[in-house]
Amino acid sequence: MINRLSKNIFGLIGNTPLLDLSDLLEESSKVRLFAKPEWYNPGGSIKDRPAREIIFQAEKAGKLSPGKIILDATSGNMGIAYTLLAKSKGYDVTLCIPQNASEIRKRILKIFGAKLIITNPLEGIDGAIIRAKEIYCREPEKYFYADQYSNPANYLAHYKTTGPEIWEQTQGAHIL
Repeated sequence: MINRLSKNIFGLIGNTPLLDLSDLLEESSKVRLFAKPEWYNPGGSIKDRPAREIIFQAEKAGKLSPGKIILDATSGNMGIAYTLLAKSKGYDVTLCIPQNASEIRKRILKIFGAKLIITNPLEGIDGAIIRAKEIYCREPEKYFYADQYSNPANYLAHYKTTGPEIWEQTQGAHIL
């Protein structure tokens, strides 16, 4: 177990361990296999990293401020991350989610306080994205549209955190 202390949930994201899973490979393999157990993040997934970065970048740019509602499309984990983080900062969250998304994820989102807009299951995540954009376009002053699928903060979270963690945990070495 990781021993970490933080004054807020944002400080508990990242710094996950690096597991050496090389024993799962054939003995003759010249490859080493490593994994980062991102379930150590407070929301239980790797999506905590981009959700944190999206919120930080939006606040820094003045796009997200008290009174604005975080809006996005999700199939579950990113929505859980937004909702968990937003609650700690006092933001409300509205999520467009396909009807056929996991029932457990939908229940978790409701428990965490997200408002769910259920979309057509036959349209999948694309239908949820379209619905989120429609909502945002009708009331842009009310919402911050996080747009996880097009937001550069999504991949920058890994550039800023995941990559450097792996580099540090392997001491930058080619492990053979």
